[in-house]
Amino acid sequence: MSDDDLTHVDAVGNARMVDVGDKAVTTRTATARGTISLSRSALQAVIDRSAKKGDVLTIAQIAGITGAKRTADLIPLCHPLPLSGVDLTFEIDEVRSCITCRATVRTDGRTGVEMEALTAVSTALLTVYDMLKAVDRTMTLSEIALLHKAGGRTGTWRRDG
Repeated sequence: MSDDDLTHVDAVGNARMVDVGDKAVTTRTATARGTISLSRSALQAVIDRSAKKGDVLTIAQIAGITGAKRTADLIPLCHPLPLSGVDLTFEIDEVRSCITCRATVRTDGRTGVEMEALTAVSTALLTVYDMLKAVDRTMTLSEIALLHKAGGRTGTWRRDG
């Protein structure tokens, strides 16, 4: 890759936000997912809604939505976007003792919402950790990944598998 191919630096190497003003406004969506592995006692506190800090998944859902909305404040050079929707779901797997979060984000805009979907998942899972750390400090976040994006010049992309 040559210096001419770098999109977030100018001709002399200074950071810049890419100008998307000439791009078409299209409906854009992105879906991401991630997993938190936790002890059986921590998972049971989620299931029973008995964590001392409150209903873990409800608070994590709100945190994930807030994370998506605040992505441009957290990720340098990321465009602030008017989001039209953020959906977060959680799947509890008692056999593997983990919770998987999935976030789908939508906008009508000039740039995609992949970072917003990834930030939503990350923020939600970090909130689960925060709410349960008194019960289990060994929790592990993993498998945070983009699953799908649609819209824009490059169209639709799906993760294989």
